[in-house]
Amino acid sequence: MPSRENVNNLWRDLTNGLWNENPVFRLVLGMCPTLAVTNAALNGLAMGLATSFVLIFSEIIISLAKNLIPSKVRIPSYIIVIATFVTIADYGMKAFYPDLAEVLGLFIPLIVVNCLILGRNEAFASKNSVVNSIMDAVGMGLGFTWALTLLGAIREILGMGTIFGKAIPFFTTWWEPWTIMVLPAGAFLTLGVLLGIMNYMTRSK
Repeated sequence: MPSRENVNNLWRDLTNGLWNENPVFRLVLGMCPTLAVTNAALNGLAMGLATSFVLIFSEIIISLAKNLIPSKVRIPSYIIVIATFVTIADYGMKAFYPDLAEVLGLFIPLIVVNCLILGRNEAFASKNSVVNSIMDAVGMGLGFTWALTLLGAIREILGMGTIFGKAIPFFTTWWEPWTIMVLPAGAFLTLGVLLGIMNYMTRSK
């Protein structure tokens, strides 16, 4: 039976990524997909889930093989593992969700160079057990996913008056959509405001 300390450590690893070390709002990692694909809530959700899939399985493999990989070739080895799961995610999305794959385009293959994934594998999975690595990957993945979905939802509501493609009564009747919110400038504006809110809430504690 796991000790109380081990359970607490697992809970800490799982929840760190959700808020205290959120990849987007606290660590400011993975900015390319964060800014590029979040012009709609569905795009943010899909990118977050694809990144989570790669992060979870790459952390499992690297944690299992950490003692077998020579230190001098660890980064190339990590990238090969990450690229394998990115390929699976890319082909899976093209097979089952071709429309979404077309919208996300090149940003799915570019998960290979997402600094969040390589960073967590280097800083966490290569030094911790498989169970702890799974908790870390799930927490970081969920944190990345909810951040991108929130960013996409705000931009989609203000820019198009919809959420997940469904019209919102007030925003389609009385609201004049702000087109800038679905353009790149809208991504920077929304992220800046959310980062400011997160920093204010953290300092207020």
